[in-house]
Order: sequence, then C-alpha cells, then structure tokens
Amino acid sequence: MSQWLVWVLSLALFLLVLAMACTLARLLKGPSAQDRVLALDCMYLNGMLAMLVLGILYSSSMYFEAALLIALFGCVSSTAMAKFLLRGEVIE
Repeated sequence: MSQWLVWVLSLALFLLVLAMACTLARLLKGPSAQDRVLALDCMYLNGMLAMLVLGILYSSSMYFEAALLIALFGCVSSTAMAKFLLRGEVIE
C-alpha cells in the first residue's frame, strides 16, 4: 500500500471521528427526540464508515463484516425508534 493511500485513509478516519464527536454533541444537546434519533442514525453511519476505512487500512475482512453488522443493527434500530416516536409502541 502506498504512503499516499495510508495518509488519505488516516485523514478520512480522523474526519469520521470528528463527525462522530459533532454528532455526539447533537445527541446530548438535541432539543427534541427526533433530533436525537437523527443524531444516533448519523452516528451509526459514521461508525460503519470508520470500520470500512479501518478494513481498507489494515487489509482485513473482519472489519467489513463488523461494518455489515453495524449497518444491519442500525437500520433496524432506526426503524424501531421511528415507529415508537410515531405511534408510541414498537410491536402492535
């Protein structure tokens, strides 16, 4: 792997961690529940992308499997949270 690619991936990882920190601030400060759900949704997306960048950086397929699990659980949890906020119950 070239030194240029390592530098770019490290920069991307730093920016993703910075985005997660900004999202954490919105998650804690959010004025409404909808803002907090959107912040949590953005946070799992940034975490998944960070795992993908780590997988490329370390040339390991385990990170890609972990990113797939994060995406799966994040999608299900976002759907459950949205349904709870709309109707007040998850299971009808």
